[in-house]
Amino acid sequence: MPGGNGQPQGTQVVTGLQIKGGAAIVAPAASFPHGLPQNALVLIPIAKPTEELTELLKKGPAAVTPDQMWKLLGFNGPAVQVHDEQGRPVAIGLEDLLDGLEKHWKDKPDDLNRGRVLAQELLKHARLPRAEQVLSKLVAKGGSGEDWLALGIAQLQQDKLDKAEGTLRGAVNLLKDSPYPFLHLARLYGKKGEREAEQEHVDKAIEKDGGCIDAWAYLFQSVRDREGEEQAVSAIEKRAEGQKNAAPFIAMQGFYANDEKTREKAIEYAKRAVAANSDDPLGLLCLSALYGQKGDLKSVVELLSQHESKMTRNVHLANNYFEALFQLRDIEKVTRLLNALAGSANKEVKQFAIQRSQLVSQYLQQQQQRLQAAAKA
Repeated sequence: MPGGNGQPQGTQVVTGLQIKGGAAIVAPAASFPHGLPQNALVLIPIAKPTEELTELLKKGPAAVTPDQMWKLLGFNGPAVQVHDEQGRPVAIGLEDLLDGLEKHWKDKPDDLNRGRVLAQELLKHARLPRAEQVLSKLVAKGGSGEDWLALGIAQLQQDKLDKAEGTLRGAVNLLKDSPYPFLHLARLYGKKGEREAEQEHVDKAIEKDGGCIDAWAYLFQSVRDREGEEQAVSAIEKRAEGQKNAAPFIAMQGFYANDEKTREKAIEYAKRAVAANSDDPLGLLCLSALYGQKGDLKSVVELLSQHESKMTRNVHLANNYFEALFQLRDIEKVTRLLNALAGSANKEVKQFAIQRSQLVSQYLQQQQQRLQAAAKA
């Protein structure tokens, strides 16, 4: 089902149908005799297919919108992944999920954690008015500083600026060590057009936590929007001068990383992040990912080979290094890496090593079978 995630896709031609945009194709598997397209999304109904879907499939491929697709597959709203009581991932319609969380909280309204789970999902899916209602109840029941912060964010996103300002100031008083109440106040003053207050509060966010990448990113973006890119770069460099801090440059590379035309600039900032603090794994992740996007696997290996000890604690670094080595087919180094990771005390890293060891084993078996078949031929 090309385009099944609802995001704009390129033109796809499948069995005579030409679809462009955020649509999807619902089709029986027989419609793809030569294999599924690389960007296809396979969805299997977990309940009995509706009569409407069954009849549609009998007619062959048909174009549908994402909303129609979820309805045909029996979901009440877009499908979201949750976990059952045994921890297994299952799909459920968004409306059913929210209704279930509402009922769960109503069954025990004094359990604030149930309300927090509901509010989190409401915010995630931009159900802002209802999220504000739930969070207001949590705050009224003696909620935490995080509840105040979430309520302020919900109000800010709805442009209820006066309410949000009071709520976020309450979050400042409760979250003494967090930069985020200051950061969202900076956003609020930016919306109001109060530039001095905006600058004051983003500075406070950075003072509170110099490693807050979101704060550095906001500083860059706000100055760029007012004064241009050159001034934004200057503001960041001046603020970061003399610090052993990768965060400012990690923030800056993010503005250039997703466009191939500016990727080299992103790489330069990622290099500066690593130079500022090579112990920060996020800088290494950014730079190795940018090299990977370029297809420069040797640079990925050269960079990360100096930081193998960090991989026993960081599964993302381990993944980037493994992928580069495996794509280069350096099986000897892959084996050494996985053996080292298998002894990690980090459960996530250990599980990663086990899964990738199985992948390598399968690859070697396939290679052996091909060699045997070639020898017989």
